[in-house]
Amino acid sequence: MLDSIPSLARLIAELSKFPGIGRKSAARLAFFVLRQSTAEAEALAGAILDLKTRVRFCSTCFHITESDPCPLCTDPGRDEAILCVVEDPQDLIAIERSHSFRGRYHVLHGALSPLDGIGPENLKITELLTRLRDGKVHEVLVATNFSVEGEATALYLARLIRPLGIRVTRLAYGIPMGSDLEYIDEATVNRAVEGRRDF
Repeated sequence: MLDSIPSLARLIAELSKFPGIGRKSAARLAFFVLRQSTAEAEALAGAILDLKTRVRFCSTCFHITESDPCPLCTDPGRDEAILCVVEDPQDLIAIERSHSFRGRYHVLHGALSPLDGIGPENLKITELLTRLRDGKVHEVLVATNFSVEGEATALYLARLIRPLGIRVTRLAYGIPMGSDLEYIDEATVNRAVEGRRDF
């Protein structure tokens, strides 16, 4: 039935390419757009085009930005001696939301995954090592995800960075606030015990 309305079918097909959006959700979104005014639909289309034409990667940290270098790299209030390495821009945004880190960042754009054909040459590791050779960074906080790929990437980076005489730290493993120990899996409890600190 929808195929008899090619423009609607095309929008549904495009929306269904979004992660987590199936055909039903895409159809719901398409009908929502259809009910919007022409001005609102044009604003949405304009925002998408604006994003694609104006946003790029910072040439220093590889975070998303509209100016190069990005505001995080040019902020004089940030500690340039500490560099936080993350997998993706979304991870950087999550750390920034916590207001717990005031250093600088480096975005790898992925994690090592040999099964998926992602090796060191596919990530921004060479660029990271270049940044570290200027002598300004004294600590690298490896904030890759706690997945198999993230752990492998963290170990790989530590092996490359330690010989440069730079301290390498890792995000702490732990139990989420508000959790009951009885409901936490054994691996998480084990890592929390191993990573204990003075109180």
